[in-house]
Amino acid sequence: MAHLRLGDIAPNFDAATTNGDINFHDWAGNSWVVFFSHPADFTPVCTTELGRTAALNGEFQKRGVKPIAVSVDTVDDHNAWASDIGETQGTPLNFPIIADPERKVAELYDMIHPNADSTHTVRSVFIIDPNKKVRLILTYPASCGRNFDEIIRVIDAMQLSDEYNVATPVDWKNGDDVIIPPSVKTEDIAANYPKGYTEIKPYLRTTPAPNK
Repeated sequence: MAHLRLGDIAPNFDAATTNGDINFHDWAGNSWVVFFSHPADFTPVCTTELGRTAALNGEFQKRGVKPIAVSVDTVDDHNAWASDIGETQGTPLNFPIIADPERKVAELYDMIHPNADSTHTVRSVFIIDPNKKVRLILTYPASCGRNFDEIIRVIDAMQLSDEYNVATPVDWKNGDDVIIPPSVKTEDIAANYPKGYTEIKPYLRTTPAPNK
C-alpha cells in the first residue's frame, strides 16, 4: 500500500455518510477540504473534536472549506452519536461523517496503524486543496485531541501563500508579517510586494501582511 505524501492527488472513493451517499471528489467540488478520522463512535475525545468542528462552521465557510470526518462505524451509529455531540458540545452536527465499516477508506488513506491499533483508525488530518492535492498531513495518537485553531491557522497560511507567493514564519497568525521566498529576486520585490520589505538577511526578507 502506497503512503500518501504532500502533493499527491487525494484518492477518490464512494461512501455512505450521515448526509447520504457521496463520491468524495464530486462532494469536494472546488472547495478546500479538511478530512479527518476518528478511532470509533461514542468516544470522548472524538465527541469534543466533532463538536468543535461544528462550532467552527462559519470560519470554515469564510475560507471555502468543507470538513468531513470518517469512522469505521456505521451511518446508524454516526446518527445516534450526532445526537450526543449536539447535546454535550452545544452545536448540532453540520457536516458529514463517512461510514467505513469495511475500512476501505481507512486503508486507502493509510489510517490503520497496526502498531497503535489494528482495528481502529488513528487521528489523521488531511487538508486537500481545490485541485484535490494533499497539502497537509497530521497524525495524532488516539489519546490526544487535535487543535482546530492550528488547522484554521494553517489553512490561512496556505491560502495566503497560494495567492500572494509568500511563506509564513514560525507561530504566524493571520495579519502578521510574512516572508518573501528566496526565489524572488530583490529587484522584483517592489513590483510584487507593494508594502515594502525588511531585509534581515539576504535570504530572510519580510513584508507586511499582503491581505490586510
